[in-house]
Amino acid sequence: MNAPNPAVNQAPSELRAAVAALRPYFVRVGWFSLLSSLLVLAPSGYMLEVYGRVVNSRSHTTLAMLTLLILGVYVVMELLEWARSEVMRAASVELDERMRSRVFHAIFDANLRRIPGGTQQPLNDFRQIREFLYSPVLLGLMESPVSVIMLVLLFLINPVLGWTSIAFACVITLVAWLNERATKPPLMQANRSAIAAQQYADGSLRNAQVIESMGMLRDIHARWMAKQREFLNLQARASEAAGGYQAVSKFLQTTLSSGLLGLGCWLLLHGTLNGGDVMMIMASVFGGRVVAPLVQAVSQWQSVVNVRDAWARLDQLLRAVPERGEGMPLPAPRGALQVEPLMAGAPGGTAQILRGVTFALNPGEVLAVVGPSASGKTTLARLLMGLWPSMVGKVRLDGADVFTWDKSELGAHVGYLPQGVELFDGTVAENIARFGEVDQSKVEAAARAVGLHEFIMALPQGYDSPVGRDGAMLSGGQRQRVGLARAIYGDPVFVVLDEPNSSLDEEGDAALANAIRLMKSRGTTFVVMTHRTSVLAVADKMLVLRDGQTQAFGPRDEVLAALQKAAQQQAQQQAQQQVAQQALGTA
Repeated sequence: MNAPNPAVNQAPSELRAAVAALRPYFVRVGWFSLLSSLLVLAPSGYMLEVYGRVVNSRSHTTLAMLTLLILGVYVVMELLEWARSEVMRAASVELDERMRSRVFHAIFDANLRRIPGGTQQPLNDFRQIREFLYSPVLLGLMESPVSVIMLVLLFLINPVLGWTSIAFACVITLVAWLNERATKPPLMQANRSAIAAQQYADGSLRNAQVIESMGMLRDIHARWMAKQREFLNLQARASEAAGGYQAVSKFLQTTLSSGLLGLGCWLLLHGTLNGGDVMMIMASVFGGRVVAPLVQAVSQWQSVVNVRDAWARLDQLLRAVPERGEGMPLPAPRGALQVEPLMAGAPGGTAQILRGVTFALNPGEVLAVVGPSASGKTTLARLLMGLWPSMVGKVRLDGADVFTWDKSELGAHVGYLPQGVELFDGTVAENIARFGEVDQSKVEAAARAVGLHEFIMALPQGYDSPVGRDGAMLSGGQRQRVGLARAIYGDPVFVVLDEPNSSLDEEGDAALANAIRLMKSRGTTFVVMTHRTSVLAVADKMLVLRDGQTQAFGPRDEVLAALQKAAQQQAQQQAQQQVAQQALGTA
């Protein structure tokens, strides 16, 4: 990802604030953890009572009562463990409720602005963070306060035992640090490789027809396998290193328990063990509990690294894409468009695609934008819809900046057909109605306007027929007509069409012209980017773009006449140059 902007980094962390709001859950689980950890001492107490009371007294009743008591303790321990997990699951659900919409909108905005994070990866990162809340490693770390209590008890029995436990804890901490150094680089690279492999696979699936038709599958598969092998090799390296350090940490924990038992015996023999011989066994138990959270962290270090990286990526995305503020409600537009001198390029880039483009349209006027490829027509369409920001200048609809206008409020009054038509998995009616409440009369009116009604009624389920993923059940021309019907659904006052007839036949071309003519009579303002001349018949004005600059703008007939005159002059100049070259050749 790009280097973070220092000014952006000063913003408070939304993730941190959302997790801080879960404090009641953490407090509750903390008390459960304290009680559960103290009950862990019960088996040792049971053993001591059996040796101290039952063996000496030969009392079956005492044995039965102690056994029933320890069984009850075990039941309580399991209930507490279940309760801890369920409370943290509830915390994860609340975190999801707080942040899921924010994460989704951040991904959406990042995709619009073409900045890192506009993929499904942040959703995976958020899922990792959410699941970490009830993971064994976090629940284990929440027992750390009990470790402090155990350490205090060891010091009370004998300071030597306490300092020995601290020494082992320091060594295990060193093991954790070494584990971090050894596993962090390959794990981070493995995560990046996994993301790259997933994105490559998704891109390949989206272009399956191209891959199959031109026999590219073998090479595409080989490239994906290389990315997958890189990910697996890096993950294996990290797992091998983590496995070694995990074994070392468990060895140290076992050694500490036995070592404290032996050390306690030695202290007892010298008469310096407080509490008598029972404290030898208790010291061993206490020592194991002191380092248990550290050992748990080392053994689950891979999940710790993964969630830390997921947190960093998601936090950076949320900082880079601030939450949309609620703007002041504006009156419904009438369709008056004013484009101030625009200097603009792709979001995140420095190259200027449009330079000084300016024009104005009255409600009900139709503007045809023409020009060669890469002249800036699609960029202009995105600016007119408020999808991309401008470097200089504004696009205003009825005097209001389109880019800052709340799209949920503006959307019902505008229509847009992008160059690459995207339909969504659902029915024909749902796609035309923009997946809002389906008003069948308005859906049919939009379909009739683009000449699509008869085709839809011939489908097995009519308007309720599914279009499939990405509109796969329809042809290119049919998808374009459905997209056009969606753009004019509900009689919007401002419509932008980017190459709306690129996949249409003559009948579709005529239907498009009729739809524009019909909507124009109702006062709708149109801006149509096109390479074909069929739309010019219904256009009031023309804008000619070349290299991102305005070559001509004005009433259609005047612009056409000027272009024809310029073409004639250019043809005359070329003819004169040819005559001159022939004369020179003859001489």
